[in-house]
Amino acid sequence: MADASGNALKRPHPEDQHDNSQKRTRSNHGSPVPGQGGAAPGKPDIAKIMAEAKAKAEAVRARLQARGGLTATPTTPAPSAPVSPSPPPPAPTPAMSKLEQMKARVAAATQRASASSQSRSSAPTPSYQPPVRDDEGMSKARGGLDVGLHPALLSDAAVEYRGANGRQAKAKRAGGPQLDLSGPSVEEIKNNPYFDPSINPKATIAKPRQARELHFNEKGKYIQQAAALRTQAKMEAMKKRIEQHSRQAGLDEDMDVQKAFLVPAPPDVEWWDAQLINGNDYDAIDDPQNIKLNTINSYVQHPIELQPPQEKHKPAQKPMFLTPKEQAKIRRQRRMADLKEQQAKIRLGLEEAPPPKVKKSNLMRVLGEQAVKDPTAVEARVTKEIADRKDAHEMANEERKLTKEQRREKLAAQQEKDASLGIFQSVYRIDSLASGRNRFKIGKNAQQNNLTGVCVMHPRFNLVIVEGGHHSINNYRKLMLNRIDWTENPGSDRVPADSPEAKVSWLSTEDEKGEPRDFSANTCNLLWEGQTQGRAFKRWLGARICETDSAAKETLSRAKMENFWTLAKSAKPAEY
Repeated sequence: MADASGNALKRPHPEDQHDNSQKRTRSNHGSPVPGQGGAAPGKPDIAKIMAEAKAKAEAVRARLQARGGLTATPTTPAPSAPVSPSPPPPAPTPAMSKLEQMKARVAAATQRASASSQSRSSAPTPSYQPPVRDDEGMSKARGGLDVGLHPALLSDAAVEYRGANGRQAKAKRAGGPQLDLSGPSVEEIKNNPYFDPSINPKATIAKPRQARELHFNEKGKYIQQAAALRTQAKMEAMKKRIEQHSRQAGLDEDMDVQKAFLVPAPPDVEWWDAQLINGNDYDAIDDPQNIKLNTINSYVQHPIELQPPQEKHKPAQKPMFLTPKEQAKIRRQRRMADLKEQQAKIRLGLEEAPPPKVKKSNLMRVLGEQAVKDPTAVEARVTKEIADRKDAHEMANEERKLTKEQRREKLAAQQEKDASLGIFQSVYRIDSLASGRNRFKIGKNAQQNNLTGVCVMHPRFNLVIVEGGHHSINNYRKLMLNRIDWTENPGSDRVPADSPEAKVSWLSTEDEKGEPRDFSANTCNLLWEGQTQGRAFKRWLGARICETDSAAKETLSRAKMENFWTLAKSAKPAEY
């Protein structure tokens, strides 16, 4: 707080009334010695402070009225009822200790605060008093301890001010009564003389405002919008460039727009009829001579021409057969042409001349002088050159030779190519397959020729069905009908004891007495051979032992070949 002269009021020091130039004496324990007489330290003059505050408030009110152009009508507060003063607390004396002095100060401040609250409750609310500010700009309390108010507490005080229209307004505390914004109740609406009963009274009541939900934008929404805008800008720029180029080329846009709406007249002769008529219009049709009948067939849609299936089975045309003299003559002419070409390259410097080919027969003619001087060295040199040429020739042959894997791949490719030309099937009937050597030949050759099928072994007769390419079927037919001697009895076969064939008695080359069987009447006959649409077996199934006819038919029924078993059963070996 400040006095009328503008100086800040400070708590006077007890010794300030005396000589300030001298230092204060200190007690034995180090604290300053309290002054002798005068007001007790820390006890301000309350009456004087209140008077100065009222004077300052009146001055501020006068300035506010002068600024607003209003007549100053000071209001004097009504005298309040006298309040019986409470006995003042004992003033702190120098003889008291520090703790007792602080207790006395707190009691005095509490008594002053209670007195001011009683006076405010009994007296009318005074006009707005601005907070007193010290030299440092800090807000001071209007009573009690000399402690500044927190800025957050300044808005809680009741403020009374005058507006621009001269009316007095009073700001209420935040915790005071609020304005009732709720609508009328149902009873008030029904008591209204202008109320229409046909309207639902609840519909007229304003519904409470609900909180809005937060709606977040999806990720990439504005990125897509920006991409669309950029694409549109690119299209606009492209359109402008096209228009600019069209103007530079001399094209008139207006003429193009007009032409776009014009419907062209039909031609005298359509383009699809122009090649069929001798004339410039359709009037020429009246004369039959003007119609080109020979060109109509080329405009008629015909089915797609397919190559006949038997054409791909025709063997390729072989070159003409030549005699040994003709073959030698052709080889001599070819080598002569190659030699002339090599000589021409050597003359032009494109190729280095090869060293002379020295042999023992032309040793003296090629190396005459050297052979006479040192014949032993020359002969050793020629022998070494001959051996080198032979080694180079053999090495070249080995390099050209295919490896085992390459030969297998080449054979498989040839067999696949042979099968792609058509699948052929052949069926053989064999009286007896007791020889294990013959059973091995049948299965091994079928696998080597990339054939699929099965071998059905029965006590009465055996049936072999194979299918594959034409070349493979021919090789297998030669094996079955020519290469294998079915009448031969090889004696005891080396059949594993745990194999299914060893457990069957009729697949043994020896009879019950241990003597070799007679296979002189054993035959192999070709029942059927022809071309089929596709393979009936996925692989070579091998030999299947079937003790009965039903088991044999069941084995063949999976490939729908049971009719061959009936055919083999009804066939007689004498017919073949």
